[in-house]
Amino acid sequence: MTVEGRPLEDEELIERAQRGEVMPYEELVRRYQDVAVRTAYVISPDGDAEDAAQEAFVKAYAALGRFRTGSPFRPWLLRIVANEARNRRRSAGRRAGLALRVAEDRRPDDAAPSPESAVLASERRAILLAALNGLRDDDREVISARYFLELSEGETAEALGIPRGTVKSRLSRALERLRVQLGSNEPGGIHV
Repeated sequence: MTVEGRPLEDEELIERAQRGEVMPYEELVRRYQDVAVRTAYVISPDGDAEDAAQEAFVKAYAALGRFRTGSPFRPWLLRIVANEARNRRRSAGRRAGLALRVAEDRRPDDAAPSPESAVLASERRAILLAALNGLRDDDREVISARYFLELSEGETAEALGIPRGTVKSRLSRALERLRVQLGSNEPGGIHV
């Protein structure tokens, strides 16, 4: 959605959606669909991330009247997504294991890695995912939010519903536990 060739800011879209316009909210959904699904997947990888994200968008739309004007939309939305994914995970009665697809460390325009490099990268991802699966839910969530979803500390705090200082301390402890899981003190271990 654009006005005179420029995309509308989130704040403008929210104000229009709060007045009952549907198209501005559809634009917000388009902007944040991918990160919402990834967030739901991080919280509940065994569940249906797309359904959790979709339900979160419905709940966010219903709660737009309570949205604080001037606040950033993305962390507010991701908190709703995270809560929905947690609720679905809990109601299913299963402990979520992390099965993130960690993107390769190359950009699309880079040359393809050699077969040996691709195998090594795949093995490293498998080791990392197995180690992350061994962590507690709150450790996985904070690591995933900061490094896989690339949220800032403030956005992570908002999305997970914890104080910003808690993000720093929880992340530090979670990374230390991940190092232990990975056995990074051993020769050939993955270093975090």
